[in-house]
Amino acid sequence: MSLSQETPRSIEIVPLTLHIGAEIRGVDLTKPLPQQQAREVRDAFLKWKVVFFRNQDLDHAQHVAMARQFGEPTIGHAVLGHLDDYPEIYSVAKNRLANENRKAQMVTPWTGWHADITAAVNPPMASILRGVTIPPYGGDTFWTNLNAAYMALSPTMRGFVDGLRGIHQFGSRADTSRSDEYKDRVKRRALESEHPIVTVHAETGERILYVSPSFLKSIVGLTPRESQKILEILWEHITRPEYTVRFKWNEGDIAFWDNRSTVHLAPTDIFESDFDRQLYRVTLVGKPLVGVDGQPSKSIEGVPILSAAEELKMLAAAE
Repeated sequence: MSLSQETPRSIEIVPLTLHIGAEIRGVDLTKPLPQQQAREVRDAFLKWKVVFFRNQDLDHAQHVAMARQFGEPTIGHAVLGHLDDYPEIYSVAKNRLANENRKAQMVTPWTGWHADITAAVNPPMASILRGVTIPPYGGDTFWTNLNAAYMALSPTMRGFVDGLRGIHQFGSRADTSRSDEYKDRVKRRALESEHPIVTVHAETGERILYVSPSFLKSIVGLTPRESQKILEILWEHITRPEYTVRFKWNEGDIAFWDNRSTVHLAPTDIFESDFDRQLYRVTLVGKPLVGVDGQPSKSIEGVPILSAAEELKMLAAAE
């Protein structure tokens, strides 16, 4: 997939940190990208894990069309819903349902970090987030490179985690800090899966330390105490600043990230202000992940995340 060194680059790629994040200039996402530009954007996305586009000002339809150039959009959010007229889009509003229990959470250095919907047997391949209402300051987003984090482990620790598998779950119906609406949604679309702790990236072949703090609940085969301590070591490790990039949003900006090789964080500083913040997200259909031993993810509860059209048919059949 990589372009040869002799091929002139049709876009400008500006890296933001050593390990992750690049700004892409010279593209207009309001219309279909020429084939070479799309290929170069894809290459940059794989290399830098998250790429950013400034001043694009897409509407909902253009957002979905842009996403389709890189994969098949899922339903907006398999558990938490979607926009009525655009089933491919999830509203990432400041005071959305997902944030309702933030004051009840135990706060640790890794609280809030996550990859999108890892409780599904086939988490989304990528996410594309669009800024619409942006505060003058605050409300940034972080991403971290899970391949760089894996490579920085000692050889002994890499050998240990290579053979582990983890249980990922979305929400909990027993969580008393959640509203009835949230618990009803979790019940209707319960998701729980077993993924390798170290995955092999389907396109790059890189080893990924796949430890999404918000959804990874335990390590298979370890006692609860062992599991918690190992996970805390790994969660602390992946959020070290040298593997991360912090993005300051402006209205019209787009972030496009590899959901297979990153986790991300929206710091809660926005709730300490009166500023509003509204973004919209499209995710792309993914495949089950594969471990170092070649064994794929396994579903414990729930069905795979399908394309938006297929999800709507499934929902209609269930009514």
